[in-house]
Amino acid sequence: MKKEITIIGAGLVGSLLSIYLSKRGYRVSIYERRSDMRKNSMSAGRSINLALSDRGIKALAEVGILEDIRNISIPMHGRQLHHVDGTEAYQAYGKEGQYINAVSRGELNRKLMDLAEAHNVKIFFQHRCDNINWKTNEISFSNLETNETVTTKQDLIFGSDGAFSAARMAHQLQHDRFQYQQYYIDFGYKELTIPAGPNGSFLLEKNALHIWPRGNYMLIALPNLDGSFTCTLFFPFEGDPSFASLNSKEKVRQFFNETFANAAALMPELEEEYFTNATSSLVTVKCFPWIRNDQFALIGDAAHAIVPFFGQGMNCGFEDCSVLNSLMEKYGEDWSSILQEYQLLRKPDGDAIADLAINNFVEMRDKVADPVFILQKKIEAAFSAKHPDKWTPAYSLVTFSPEVRYSEALRRGHLQQGIMDEIMQKPGINENWNDSSIETTLLEKIKSLN
Repeated sequence: MKKEITIIGAGLVGSLLSIYLSKRGYRVSIYERRSDMRKNSMSAGRSINLALSDRGIKALAEVGILEDIRNISIPMHGRQLHHVDGTEAYQAYGKEGQYINAVSRGELNRKLMDLAEAHNVKIFFQHRCDNINWKTNEISFSNLETNETVTTKQDLIFGSDGAFSAARMAHQLQHDRFQYQQYYIDFGYKELTIPAGPNGSFLLEKNALHIWPRGNYMLIALPNLDGSFTCTLFFPFEGDPSFASLNSKEKVRQFFNETFANAAALMPELEEEYFTNATSSLVTVKCFPWIRNDQFALIGDAAHAIVPFFGQGMNCGFEDCSVLNSLMEKYGEDWSSILQEYQLLRKPDGDAIADLAINNFVEMRDKVADPVFILQKKIEAAFSAKHPDKWTPAYSLVTFSPEVRYSEALRRGHLQQGIMDEIMQKPGINENWNDSSIETTLLEKIKSLN
């Protein structure tokens, strides 16, 4: 007999998971603490535009909704770098034809909710999870509209309620060996806007992710369907410059004019947005175990919250759903086996992408403008094009290679970086980077590792 399933959290992963489960014949209900964002506007400044890449695309295609999502996304074929002296440079993301997709978190979430309801999923809004009774599998919710307590009994529960998960807390408090780690970086983020030009035109290159790398901080911009760009300032909380030091409209405008000049010229509401939009923190969460017998599992950010610098938070959560789907295919109704193997497979990958995301922050804010880094990437790209079976750049392993696990991408990335560190120390590398001797050395290094 098919289990009745409750998902706590109607965010991106919870909504997608509900479609997977409903298509397999399960009766699915989602309980969401927030109000229905389709009826209420999303609060400005807290969304971070998302980058949908191959892992997420694979999951959406599996469940038959990819084309619905493509209609609300914009391809980004590379990074457009804006240097402080006003010059620009373009770095393609992968091979020709490879790209990531800009999508609004709010638009995507609304679309996934619509698709979930079209697949007979029931969504209950303004229901806050207060407690889970693990002996009876009863969940207590507070209805925030009526102030009533609602209790529901389910066969299987998924906690998909984000980095600060109430479901995880209920699991943690009643588990005597629960391991939990959270780590905040010393940087926060604030969202700003470059509005559309006349007739909805794009004032920057439409099909690129724009980065203003400035060493210890950076500004990025992703395109929206209406011609605007959502900009995100990743900035220290303290110090000079920092969110603490830019404490007046005059200081904000002067700093942007000096540091992000071409962006500042396109931001008429800069000062107002800077002081109106929230300054938000960035946290990594690692925990274990994710499951409880055959009755409960954490998924998405509730299991593995990561910082956004590899653009993989959503993609990783969507991949969780895809892996669960393959295990349902493998084990049928044996949910004890499904959840055990799900945890076994995904915990190392969740930890790996968390580490990769932290590492990529340094790359985005600093290294992308470094001539040595740019040369290394040029050498890697040329070698990979000639020997694709022997070398795939680390970024492509994560972003364009869904058949490669995150943990394997991290391992291979470390090995390849060790090789490149040696290559970049060779005398005359700037002039001889494309010499056949470099190719020979790379082939020998790879052979010795193998």
